[in-house]
Amino acid sequence: MHNKMTGLLGLLLLGTTWSALAAPPGSGKDQQPALDAALSAIVGDAAHPLASLSVLAIRQGKVSYQQQFGYRHIGATPADSLPVTPDTLFRIASVSKMMTTLGLMRLLEQGKLSLDQDVGIYLGFSLRNPHFPQRPVTLRSLLSHTSSLRDAGGYAWGPERSLRDVFTAGGDAMWDSSAAPGRYFTYSNLNWGVIGTVMEQVTGERFDLLMRRLLLDPLDVRGGYHPPAFTADEIANTATLYRKRTLETEEWRPHGPWIAQADDFDQHPPAGIARYVIGSNATVFSPTGGLRISAAGLGTVMQMLLDGGRYQGKQLLQPASIALMFGRQWQLAPDGCNGNSERGLYRVWGLGNQQFDAVAGQGNGLVEGASFHAVGHLGDAYGLVSAFVLDFKHRNGMVMLVGGTGSDPERYPGTYSAMGRSEELILTTLYRGAIDKHESLH
Repeated sequence: MHNKMTGLLGLLLLGTTWSALAAPPGSGKDQQPALDAALSAIVGDAAHPLASLSVLAIRQGKVSYQQQFGYRHIGATPADSLPVTPDTLFRIASVSKMMTTLGLMRLLEQGKLSLDQDVGIYLGFSLRNPHFPQRPVTLRSLLSHTSSLRDAGGYAWGPERSLRDVFTAGGDAMWDSSAAPGRYFTYSNLNWGVIGTVMEQVTGERFDLLMRRLLLDPLDVRGGYHPPAFTADEIANTATLYRKRTLETEEWRPHGPWIAQADDFDQHPPAGIARYVIGSNATVFSPTGGLRISAAGLGTVMQMLLDGGRYQGKQLLQPASIALMFGRQWQLAPDGCNGNSERGLYRVWGLGNQQFDAVAGQGNGLVEGASFHAVGHLGDAYGLVSAFVLDFKHRNGMVMLVGGTGSDPERYPGTYSAMGRSEELILTTLYRGAIDKHESLH
């Protein structure tokens, strides 16, 4: 452990020691105040403040810690602000992709889809890279970010647009001109707009309602991809996402006010959709980033996965489907010639999930100095930073939802990964205090 990390965490713990966090498993009550204090200090860092934080840890298949910090809505005065609660829903950004994939895996089990079919068959129109017209785009390539689709032409449109029209008008901006489908990894949000539309086409159900049926309702989890369908209580307990950055000039002001970026439902209630043609354009519901769910809800999803696809005695997903989903579909070549790893963050990809190793210096480690090999997904949008990561072998996992960043992430980069420093501190602190309780940072 290098001195910079030890010094930072020493300050964050506000006088507590890591030996307190490394207490035996039976002493959870003794360690929780220290872990609470450590995470609270990260949230309250004056130089790099966070608007809110909701975390959950699972150790050996059971929830070992969950806690919330900060405010889901920040008013003009502290008295006007509303705290995060265990039920607070967050727009979890790209972790939504992994949840969408879980719904897709259920459709695969039902025989409604095939990973290697030309998706144009499902969409009802040809979806081919014009530079490689003989190579079909498949669900496997979409789920592993090797489809050759690119975000340069956009990846979200209103209900008045259909994907057929979007791709007809989009031209080369929608496609990689140098790599055929299945050959090269580049992270693309557009993949999941196509995936969601395929799911609508084969079921005849609107995407948000379909995901309720396939995933959320069977797990008794609140939230969803379409806030206008939420109850009044759910809307009131949805976190506004913040940055200390102006909307117009995008100027960061760490010592200035928090500025709402998304889901400011107190000022702008969610608006419904007047007309929508099922199967035309599921980007309306953002399968790529639009799920609102609590940390506890994500914990329920994680426990289902760790329990082999079972929840309360019912089999939601078959173990074979879970193994397929988290198996390796793409791996970065030693010379990096087969993909854009984004500074080492993306090195191995499954179906709708990435794989994190614990090899120092590679950029995709989650916990400093620990052998936490995991699979899952990260998210980053509108000030929200999220993580859903689990270790099947040891039945451990972590959920992290940050509801707003107060300083420019480019000026506060991670020290051991391609994540930001705040995320590194949260995940390392949570892992040390709630999962690997015998390990000390000293």
